[in-house]
Amino acid sequence: MTHLTTTRHGLHRLPSLNSGEDRLRLFAGSANLPLAQEISRYLGIELGPMVRKNFADGEVYVQVQESIRGCDVYLIQPTCRPVNDHLTELLIMIDACRRASARQITAVMPYYGYARADRKTAGRESITAKLVANLIVQSGADRVIAMDLHSAQIQGYFDIPCDHVYGSPVLFDYLNEKKLPDLVVVSPDVGGVARARAFAKKLNDAPLAIIDKRRQSHNVAEVMNVIGDVSGKTAVLVDDMIDTAGTIYEAAKLLRKEGARQVYACATHAIFSPPAIERLSSGVFEEVIVTNSTPVRQENYFAQLRVLSVADLLGETIWRVHEDTSVSSMFR
Repeated sequence: MTHLTTTRHGLHRLPSLNSGEDRLRLFAGSANLPLAQEISRYLGIELGPMVRKNFADGEVYVQVQESIRGCDVYLIQPTCRPVNDHLTELLIMIDACRRASARQITAVMPYYGYARADRKTAGRESITAKLVANLIVQSGADRVIAMDLHSAQIQGYFDIPCDHVYGSPVLFDYLNEKKLPDLVVVSPDVGGVARARAFAKKLNDAPLAIIDKRRQSHNVAEVMNVIGDVSGKTAVLVDDMIDTAGTIYEAAKLLRKEGARQVYACATHAIFSPPAIERLSSGVFEEVIVTNSTPVRQENYFAQLRVLSVADLLGETIWRVHEDTSVSSMFR
């Protein structure tokens, strides 16, 4: 049984599921409970009961507290800070569901940690994006739903189906409502050009600019120059995540120097490692627009920050995967 609703994305199906008639079960880890609760409200079902606790030495214990035999289980758990704890918790949740005879287990990962090491750039280093994919598969997951992976190639690291969902529709909606004048979309580095180009196309084919930079070491960026015209324009910097904010902060300062009238920052994942808040709240940005794919701690809020919800998008994705309908065509 379903009832209809209207959302800002034009999605109109809000399923009301009878637990005795439907196989879908929804559980949440401890990483982002507020987002999981929003998703459960969108789907019209309660989060399943689950015990999650730590032993005195830090070991994680998980117990599913209802029968899930023969059910399709969706586990919502971004692997955000503390990354190792939340990743371990996800693996144990998957294992618990497998041993409880779930029919299919889907790991819903709004943020996929360890994704930045997705290839070898030097000798004797790990490709952690592939390692984590292997761990998830070996723990017993049958499918992964991930949002805005650091690089699209990570989908191929899984030996199970991986649905890659983009958080950009909620960012498009917000920016379109603001009706910003003389818009130019800016990639903070050469590696993000494809993302920025796709973003610009959705914003009425806005012009594109690129920041040319030289990275000296991890989390330290040296900005060199701007490729493209930003003088007198409203610049929108687009990235998948903001961690220490070094790259996007230096890019914003350069855009101001090159004559940009306003600078906005957009990213799906708000990692916000120190000194990100100091940089982002320095006054160089008009707004910093992120999503709730990872939780933003109360002490990390500042005047220019806007946090948008991706709960409806993820809820619709879960429903479409469960019903075996198209995910890729949702927001075309």
